[in-house]
Amino acid sequence: MPPTEQLEIETKYDVDEHAILPALHELPGVASVAQPVELDLEAVYFDTADLDLAVAKVTLRRRTGGEDDGWHVKLPVSAGKRLEIQHPLGRAVRKVPIQVVRAVRVHVRDNELVPVVSLKTRRIVHRLLDADGEVLAELADDHVTAESEDGKPDSWREWEIELVNGEPDLLEAAEPLLRAAGAVPASGPSKLARALGDRIPVAEERSLPKKPTTADLFRAYAGAQVTAIHQRDPEVRRDLPDAVHKMRVATRRLRSALATYRPVVDREAGDEIRAELKWFAGELGGARDAEVLREHFQTAVAEQPVELVMGRVAGAIDDHLRKVYKAARVEALAALESERYFRLLDSLDELVANPPLVEDADRKASKQVPELLDHDWKRMSKAVHRMENAEDRTEQDHELHEVRKAAKRLRYAAESAEPVLGGQASDLVSRAEQIQEVLGDHQDSVVARELLRELAVQVHLSGGNAFTFGRLHAAEEQRSNESLEAFLELWPTLKLS
Repeated sequence: MPPTEQLEIETKYDVDEHAILPALHELPGVASVAQPVELDLEAVYFDTADLDLAVAKVTLRRRTGGEDDGWHVKLPVSAGKRLEIQHPLGRAVRKVPIQVVRAVRVHVRDNELVPVVSLKTRRIVHRLLDADGEVLAELADDHVTAESEDGKPDSWREWEIELVNGEPDLLEAAEPLLRAAGAVPASGPSKLARALGDRIPVAEERSLPKKPTTADLFRAYAGAQVTAIHQRDPEVRRDLPDAVHKMRVATRRLRSALATYRPVVDREAGDEIRAELKWFAGELGGARDAEVLREHFQTAVAEQPVELVMGRVAGAIDDHLRKVYKAARVEALAALESERYFRLLDSLDELVANPPLVEDADRKASKQVPELLDHDWKRMSKAVHRMENAEDRTEQDHELHEVRKAAKRLRYAAESAEPVLGGQASDLVSRAEQIQEVLGDHQDSVVARELLRELAVQVHLSGGNAFTFGRLHAAEEQRSNESLEAFLELWPTLKLS
């Protein structure tokens, strides 16, 4: 049985033993409250010895006694919202099933998951119904007893109101009503957090000072990319749309930052991480490339006149790319489960916590960052010069790809500079992104032409008609030419102010 997912939107309140629930049917849109349902829940929460999940505000539990028995993983989405992934209960009791572990792998890596807290909850559920009998929300009146590894039990009562089919304003309306009954906002984000208390290591939170150094700027930008990698990992594993692309973008941004900020980041240490990020992006690349080509050719073939589509063209292309995607996804998932990836994650955490800075890394960002941008612009200018002097089309295509990579690096460098350069940096980001997209179309056309030629040869050798593949190839050549012309118009506008 496959796992299920739902977005959990709720608010929690601490209440004393003698508090009485208010008249919930008085809430806007609530026509009645169903007869309460009483449940006895038992949950065992798992984490690493260092409580890595708790630090990341992620919970993993095995729960029985309710209407949703099973293994539950809850991932933070935003304030008051969590994604809950539920797996069937299965036979495992003391060991977390591997399919559940994978949902939190980015945080636990190859560390062992062990029970850290056991909770027993006597829950009384009150369902809030509208005039048609649809459940808008559920209010759970929980009497909780927690027992952690120190063996000392702790008990408390809390109210938890969770949306089912209602709108968020129902939770807003419920707050003054519940607080008037003696409830106060919960002391922790979850029962687990309350049970663990001060055992959870406090994650250091940093913000940019008013006058940041270049090192401060690097650390903030690098930290944002590492956070993005942590967020995208579960999405890639669940095969969500665009997840691979977003994860690759985060790795590229971080690789770029490590190169741009070499004047303040130890080059040897930075280059080691860049090499590992390049490896990882490469492991994800096959799936992403197949995804992009499939989407493109679905449109490109559909735009051909019906009478000029000879044979099963769209199907042949899609069949091939599906196979490529499937094989590439297997490789990507294997990389996500590899020790090499786990050690890369370790090094990224260390990079943000203790950046390998050079001795004189305390220059003001407002003074040094323009120099870094100028360096990256000159690097791109050299790539353009090589493209202009290419001896043939193949060499020109290669050099245009290098220009595109240089444009990305300049764009990401400008992104990182926005906190100190403001609109000047934002304008550079916009113009560099335009060039990146135009040259992205060019590079996509290069890859598409190679694929079309390969498939046309296969069709021809099997006795089929390759006419339409030739038309598509010509269309890709036209796309390539138009992209080059667009780039040549944009390039003169990419000036540093």
